[in-house]
Amino acid sequence: MFIQTEFTPNPSVLKFLPGRDVYPDGSRDFRDAEDAQASPLAAELFAIDGVERVYFGSDFLTVGKAEGQDWPLLKAPILAAIMDHFTSGKPLFDTAEASAGHDDTIYEGDTAQIVAEIKDLLDTRIRPAVAQDGGDILFDRFEPDSGVVYLHMKGACSGCPSSSATLKAGVENMLKHYVPEVTRVEQTL
Repeated sequence: MFIQTEFTPNPSVLKFLPGRDVYPDGSRDFRDAEDAQASPLAAELFAIDGVERVYFGSDFLTVGKAEGQDWPLLKAPILAAIMDHFTSGKPLFDTAEASAGHDDTIYEGDTAQIVAEIKDLLDTRIRPAVAQDGGDILFDRFEPDSGVVYLHMKGACSGCPSSSATLKAGVENMLKHYVPEVTRVEQTL
């Protein structure tokens, strides 16, 4: 098994491509070792000293390191854990796992159409580009009175130094262009 690695715009996060599906039904962000207990692979990765975050995408995973840790020292044990997991045939999750996606709040009337347009733009134009950098952006909510869209950044995008520039210069401009009701985009934490 050959696992490719790629740097992401976030220097604390490295992207791993095992050459097979990781979590094709959605995405999952693990923020700590306790949360990672739902997945044998995530738990193995958190057992490595210096790993602070794990994210599963459709065909990749990203690993976030603690400040002061060096990728040359962390990379080999992370690669070994990923390889061991996929060659063992273990499931990704111990129990049935709901895939993470956009917030599923039901909106009424014109707002429902606006939210559908926002989600469509996210899914077709923004999320595929962000996934190339090892992250994801999900719809959280839309406030029709103010025109503010709230988005949740995951994976390599979460905590990335360039994420606010991506959010404002890229995502906000695109949403405002195609959906005139959008006045601003904010990140939820």
